Amino acid sequence: MRDAVIVEAVRTPVGKRNGGLSGVHPADLSAHVLRSLAERSGVDPAVVDDVIWGCVSQTGEQTFDIGRTAVLSAGWPESVPGVTVDRQCGSSQQSVHFAAAGLVAGQYDVVVAGGVESMSRVPMGSTFADASPFGADFDARYGGVFPNQGVGAEMIAERWGFSRTQVDEFSITSHEKAAVAQDDGRFEGQIAPVTLPDGTVVAADEGIRRGGTVEKLGQLKTVFKPDGVVTAGNASQISDGSAALLMTTSEKAAELGLTPIARVHTAVLAAADPVIMLTAPMPATEKALKRSGLSLDQIGVFEVNEAFATVPLAWLADIGADAKTLNPNGGAIALGHPLGGSGARIMTTMVHHMRDNGIRYGLQTMCEGGGQANATILELL
Repeated sequence: MRDAVIVEAVRTPVGKRNGGLSGVHPADLSAHVLRSLAERSGVDPAVVDDVIWGCVSQTGEQTFDIGRTAVLSAGWPESVPGVTVDRQCGSSQQSVHFAAAGLVAGQYDVVVAGGVESMSRVPMGSTFADASPFGADFDARYGGVFPNQGVGAEMIAERWGFSRTQVDEFSITSHEKAAVAQDDGRFEGQIAPVTLPDGTVVAADEGIRRGGTVEKLGQLKTVFKPDGVVTAGNASQISDGSAALLMTTSEKAAELGLTPIARVHTAVLAAADPVIMLTAPMPATEKALKRSGLSLDQIGVFEVNEAFATVPLAWLADIGADAKTLNPNGGAIALGHPLGGSGARIMTTMVHHMRDNGIRYGLQTMCEGGGQANATILELL
């Protein structure tokens, strides 16, 4: 029986908006992780059947099928195809799902899943700057409301009863966990440093802030609601970054002399209200657990994307997981959220964390535009 295994996972550092990676074209950033993936695994790129690449803002430098452009920019053989996927923030997690499905179905033997977003160079929302993405039927169904993630985060805070202090405390904890992970060198094995044209090497995630306090965060103004809770300090950072995973089957891995790290155990999707937008990780998690046959306490690590602090807080409240197993190395509030690359970045971090700590099962989920969510369970091999 065919399966889908991950044999290598690599990412760039996550750069701050207008930070160290802002001068790098997103196709070149993508090419960098593709080359790093081949170098670390020793795989000849010529055997790759497809590169499935997540990217949200597919305009300007990120248009014209950046997945294919990345392949060519990496110097890989022209025979290697590439395709670009948009499932909003979950685009590169969806890339992993498509890759796994293709491997199990026999359409692929070796495939790369990943993604990129350069939010410094291609600003969020630039794809619909001149026109609404919604037509008359959508507007009629939802009363003319244009869904806004920040407003959705405030709706979650109100529905679940989260205070400003609670969401700010979660943010501080994210930064503290990420700082400890960075200081301990936990990210070094997963990061491929980027050398800029002037010789500068960007080797570490740039968004981690140290020494923050709830009192300092409390001084920030709310963004989406005057008496709300969401600020720039308890939301994910606008970022630049790319990540990729090399996937194959157990049989093909043995043939190529590769050692699998983890198997894609379960991959599901869920969707919910597109106006509040951010609640689908809960039904996605429940669906993944039910389909996998695993219990909550069998999962040793959970990665729930920190689009806003209210999202993982609501997830914890509904799912009932042990908070110590959630985002143990910090999340997007501290590390950043390069939209189309985040799913692969999170999975790369989770795969390395599972291997480093001998954790058998890990579950990843993230909220996505349109009220959707992917959920993936990995099994360590």
